[in-house]
Amino acid sequence: MNILIIGGGGVVGQKLARALVARGQLRGKEISAITLADVVDPAPITAPFPVHTVACNIADPASVASVLSAEVDVIYLLAAIVSAHAEEDFDAGWSINMMGTLNVLERARALQTKPVVVFTSSIAVYGGEVPDPIVDHSFLNPQTSYGAQKAVGELLLNDYSRKGFVDGRGFRLPTISVRPGKPNRAASSFMSSILREPLNGAEAICPVDDDFPHYYLSPRKCVENLIKGAEIAEADLGQNRCMMMPGRMWTIRQMIDAMTAVAGPAPANLIRWESQPDIQRIVKGWRFDLRPEKSLALGLTADDSFEDNIRYYLEDDKPSA
Repeated sequence: MNILIIGGGGVVGQKLARALVARGQLRGKEISAITLADVVDPAPITAPFPVHTVACNIADPASVASVLSAEVDVIYLLAAIVSAHAEEDFDAGWSINMMGTLNVLERARALQTKPVVVFTSSIAVYGGEVPDPIVDHSFLNPQTSYGAQKAVGELLLNDYSRKGFVDGRGFRLPTISVRPGKPNRAASSFMSSILREPLNGAEAICPVDDDFPHYYLSPRKCVENLIKGAEIAEADLGQNRCMMMPGRMWTIRQMIDAMTAVAGPAPANLIRWESQPDIQRIVKGWRFDLRPEKSLALGLTADDSFEDNIRYYLEDDKPSA
């Protein structure tokens, strides 16, 4: 089993690679090699089999061709520029998020090997005048360029799968929190930083009110679901290969209360409340009443509580003192 992770330098890509190394097999076969590809060389990972790291620009078809060979059995297509960045730089968003997805699918089609493609979409594909609750067959109505780019990626994945060029499956990720590392340019970045920084003893800014609700999943559960998602039988996916990944809805106050329950009252005192209209305009266009019935039926799962999300961060990612 030869696996290519495009976006292998990011938080989810690195965690996914480590989980696959620990597991040693995927889709009933022993893993023989993993390639981590990203716009800059990803961090290396130790494994009992080769783990290659390589720079790849998915906006460039030649660069994609250099990392995607006929030996690859499973492609994880995680690479993207994030929401606020895609909103600010229209051309870069469409070049990377949409054309990059097309370039990967076109390379797979040219190879004629029908690899499994696991594509990470986003709940940003929902929005606008769509009635609640949002279910798997609700129509996509994104209200950001990022959401539109991901929606086009879903349509491409479905059509390339229908034609037999790839065995695709796409998962609309909730906001992943608590993410380790530094804040990125995602509009949702504060949904990790208001917890991560205080847990590390630093101040953080919250740009929305404490009653703001959103749909979350921990990095640990996200990786578990991406592995399960690759193993779903093609016949069980149905005519729409894309679905919501399970998550749960919590308000900012519930998240902070969960942090306090696990880590005590001190971290919450490091949160500063400061309205940021640009961020509010993006995140308040996202939809919240999501019902991931299809993925739950296929065996994917959500976190039991946000306290678990906090515990997972402390166990997996909190920097040593």
